[in-house]
Amino acid sequence: MKKLMLASAMLCTSMSAFANGEATTPDANDPIVTKFATLGVTVKQINPSPVAGLKELITNKGVLYASPDGQFLMQGTLIDLNNRSNLTEQALNGVRVEGIKEYEDSMIVYKAPNEKHQITVFTDISCGYCRKLHRELDDLLDAGITVRYLAFPRGGLQGSGYADLMNVWCARDQQEALTEAKSGEDTKVVAGCSAPVAEHYQLGQSFGISGTPAIILEDGTMIPGYQPAAALSAALEANKAS
Repeated sequence: MKKLMLASAMLCTSMSAFANGEATTPDANDPIVTKFATLGVTVKQINPSPVAGLKELITNKGVLYASPDGQFLMQGTLIDLNNRSNLTEQALNGVRVEGIKEYEDSMIVYKAPNEKHQITVFTDISCGYCRKLHRELDDLLDAGITVRYLAFPRGGLQGSGYADLMNVWCARDQQEALTEAKSGEDTKVVAGCSAPVAEHYQLGQSFGISGTPAIILEDGTMIPGYQPAAALSAALEANKAS
């Protein structure tokens, strides 16, 4: 199953399949915008879709599809069978690259001494596979892969998971605090903490992330779930060569 997810991710490219159409920033009075707002969904961009009668929407909840009048909503993955490509993922690649740039200053970064690649990982502390990936940190760094973490509390913005991530991001030594937390140690409460964990979480949701770890490659391709260091290195090299 993991190999299938990786293969699916590698089918994606950083160019949108709808580049021959014209993306538009929606007007506040657009029926799509107003109707989706009642659902708590913010429409950031309305793009053409290869499916007649549908628009592609870039939203704060990921990629959605709708009729031009906003009456019909379709949520799911759009696959081009002829080209064996995931069009929904392709649409998100550029969005992820641009979105991540806005939060580079609030990442916890483990920089490879001889950096060849970077991965950005949305992570939680209690997630077993997040811990497994972190235990392979030295292997990733030795392979020239810099690891950049953003926070994604799986339980949402309530409870201990969110509080623990806040404590880690506000710690004096963030790297040490994250490693200790992923080893099962209790986090130290930081008074007056104002870390952007909620913003990281909302960013991840807009990328279509629902679980951790979620690994974003340099071109915006997302690998949903744990992959060993060797597989990540191979994926990055394949992306570089394509």
